[in-house]
Amino acid sequence: MVAILLLRHDLRLADNPALRAAMAAGRQVIPVFIRAPEEEDEWARGAASRWWLHQSLEDLRGGLRRRGSRLVIRRGPTAETLLRLARECGAEAVFWNGGCEPAVVRALESAGIAARGLAGNLLFEPGTIGNRSGQPFQVFTAFWKACLRAPGPAAPLAAPRRVPGPAKWPESLTVRDLKLEPEADWAGGLRQAWHPGEAGGRRRMKAFLRGAVGAYAKDRDRPDLAGTSRLSPHLHFGEVSARQVWQAACGAGRAAEPFLRQLVWREFAHHLLFHYPDMPREPLRAAFRGFPWVEDAGGLRAWQRGMTGYPLVDAGMRELWQTGWMHNRVRMVAASFLVKDLLIRWQEGAAWFRDMLVDADLANNTFGWQWCAGCGADAAPYSRIFNPSIQGRKFDPEGRYVRSWIPELAGVQDRWIHRPWEAPAEALAAAGVELGRTYPRPIVAHEAARRRALKIKGV
Repeated sequence: MVAILLLRHDLRLADNPALRAAMAAGRQVIPVFIRAPEEEDEWARGAASRWWLHQSLEDLRGGLRRRGSRLVIRRGPTAETLLRLARECGAEAVFWNGGCEPAVVRALESAGIAARGLAGNLLFEPGTIGNRSGQPFQVFTAFWKACLRAPGPAAPLAAPRRVPGPAKWPESLTVRDLKLEPEADWAGGLRQAWHPGEAGGRRRMKAFLRGAVGAYAKDRDRPDLAGTSRLSPHLHFGEVSARQVWQAACGAGRAAEPFLRQLVWREFAHHLLFHYPDMPREPLRAAFRGFPWVEDAGGLRAWQRGMTGYPLVDAGMRELWQTGWMHNRVRMVAASFLVKDLLIRWQEGAAWFRDMLVDADLANNTFGWQWCAGCGADAAPYSRIFNPSIQGRKFDPEGRYVRSWIPELAGVQDRWIHRPWEAPAEALAAAGVELGRTYPRPIVAHEAARRRALKIKGV
């Protein structure tokens, strides 16, 4: 018997329940990845995410080959492509992890093909964690406590030594045929910063848990330190599973609890998107649906390029451009600046992050932007407006992070590094900085922008 393993956000061989279920049924397994046109809509993968996907698929292809299997790659609508492939190879079942569109399931079952989804991409499946009235949580602390009361995640599954395949393999595109990598090679910074794939994800997880997890609560807000796990893209593409990370982190003892909370914060975002599928378009809080956002193309462009005149914001935006990633504390500051200081709609920021981030996850990206704008679940109060200079002095006290991404400010003294516009002329001259020429003046005065934001009524 032949079964198709549909791979999407689970590009790994270890802890892959759908793979194990297909093999347990005594079937010959055909792993397939489909680039479907229905996924190339307004929430399509961005350029950085597509680059990562290319590398991850190549890594998975190698892992399958070493186990006597192959990765079949196809293009086309998911349902039609699966039905065509099933006819070609005589498949009687399709397995996958996570949710699958009801239309795909109906098409398979109508053709007499068994369709089976497994829980494998989250710690707790959406719909299984609710409050006493059965409604979804909108406050994280309550969600976290409910998760701790629930039966814990199942133990991760080992990777199979061999994956049984058919006697005759169906035709396949190559990864390169998908044209995921950029035609103009701008990905040098990404290649330098990351090692996509299952092995790369495991190495990063082990390095973090061996070194930084004990100081995570203290260091995670410091962009100048290697205090975070940087596992987000590996989790997004399913190169490591949430269950693998959870189990490994639990082995680190009580010191790992702050990190486990962040893993469940990620979970919270996915549960919210499941219950509120309009979140990427509409704020959860109805009061924000008529918010008087400002159209400011120049401000948006300066923010995107890391040229706002606020060093912590600009350093983060330049880190994003170079590496496809940004430290979470700096993401919050940069997002607050866009939506509060410039009053540019949060959807504009979410779209830019979606294109630029290697960990561009629709649920987490949307949740994060609504949190910063004050319009989502468990959001920061609208009145919380981050001061970029104060945030910089608090979390990058010696300016190492800023200097690493804004070399034109490298010579500025620590006391002025987060507010160069206040530095004496002789201090700027000594550092080789000429505001307005070598580095921009602030595009908006923060205190005036803060007062303007707070005058808006009804939120």
